[in-house]
Amino acid sequence: MAYTKIHAITATVNKAVDYICNPDKTDGSILISSYGCSPQTAYFDFEFSLSKTNQEDKNKAYHLIQSFAPGEVSYEEAHQIGNEFAEKLLQNKYSYIVSTHIDKGHVHNHIIFCAADNIEHKKYHDYKQTYYNIRKLSDSLCREHHLSVIPYSRANGKSYKEWMETQKNHSWKYQLKADINESIKKASTYENFLQLMTSKGYEIENSSFHNSGKYIKFRAQGQKYFIRGREKSLGKDFTKERIRERIENKGQELAVKMLRSRGIRNIIDTSADEKYTGSTALKKWADRQNIKLAAQTYASLERIGLHSMQELESQLSSLAGQSSAAKTETVSLEKKLRRHALILKYAEQYTENQPFHNRYKNAKNKEFFFRKYESKLILYDGAKNELKRFGLDPSKVSPDEVRKDYQAMEKRRNSLLAEYKNSEKSLKELHHLKDVISQYMDSAPVEMRQISKTSDKNRETL
Repeated sequence: MAYTKIHAITATVNKAVDYICNPDKTDGSILISSYGCSPQTAYFDFEFSLSKTNQEDKNKAYHLIQSFAPGEVSYEEAHQIGNEFAEKLLQNKYSYIVSTHIDKGHVHNHIIFCAADNIEHKKYHDYKQTYYNIRKLSDSLCREHHLSVIPYSRANGKSYKEWMETQKNHSWKYQLKADINESIKKASTYENFLQLMTSKGYEIENSSFHNSGKYIKFRAQGQKYFIRGREKSLGKDFTKERIRERIENKGQELAVKMLRSRGIRNIIDTSADEKYTGSTALKKWADRQNIKLAAQTYASLERIGLHSMQELESQLSSLAGQSSAAKTETVSLEKKLRRHALILKYAEQYTENQPFHNRYKNAKNKEFFFRKYESKLILYDGAKNELKRFGLDPSKVSPDEVRKDYQAMEKRRNSLLAEYKNSEKSLKELHHLKDVISQYMDSAPVEMRQISKTSDKNRETL
């Protein structure tokens, strides 16, 4: 489980970097990584990138914190997650530093990145949607590393503190809704429901539908105020009208919820579940749903030109190959883009600061000149060494040519990503259609398979 927050840095980038890179907090600086800069020269690197942008705002960098639950992750894995987080979030365009602090009761990552990117020289925009993306990405990485994730709804989002209180069952509303749902499952009538809630210790007002207040109200033992059963307080399924409807229509509501819980509709197996074997009405309803779904599935396959199971299998195989090829090439391009992004940054630094290096060599008072242009001389030497590390001659690297190659690869990468997503979506849909057919033919009684006279051909082939 990881909790994230972000804020802008408008002035003291060097102080912020010094804080997150404190050796006492980072296991002697072992848990520090960087991209496109070094902790020692980050301030100069950021200033160079900021000088290239024409967008004026006060933000020089952003400080992102990713905190993990105590005892859930090791120091090394937390640092690995931090690096994966920064790489996926910033897409090799922004210079950044990742440090993992281990001096508190919970391990947490600090990520400081430049507000201007190194490719297009645009400023990073921090607004509500970007935070949703940050949170979503962090949660995705936690799942990949088999860590827990904080439940979160964009429509009805909770703060971290509120969620923790809910987890500890300290939320009156959370407990009330749980008790109402449990009582509805057990109740045979609305009056029986009221008795069950009273037996749980609730005081109830306005429960009658005649000569009573609009909203039913509940108060648990030890609770100061009543909670009204209205949509804004508990949700639309907890008004007294809906509670009564839910009790009276429990069978059908259960089946609908089961379908919704699957996300994708599947055939309902009525043979193994006592909910259906014990209710003739519910079983008939489920059988009708199965017939309807099977008919829709056959029609869907016909519309996309698939007339047999062999054709369906062939299409699945073809799409799987396309998806795999697109993913493999995308991974390869990502590595090349990461390399080119760094080469572009250092090529620009080398080219723009070389005149200061030449002047320094001919300066009569080198000490004075160095103090005056220290940042430019440091950036020049750093860029030259980095380009050599890539096996390149710094004097022969053209920033314009590198940028052109980068943009061409980026365009190809984006095209491949779209192809991969489309292939995966189609694969998911076709696999679902295949599963529906298999489930229907395996579980439905013979007399139910007569969907229509026009479906005979489909049944023979599919």
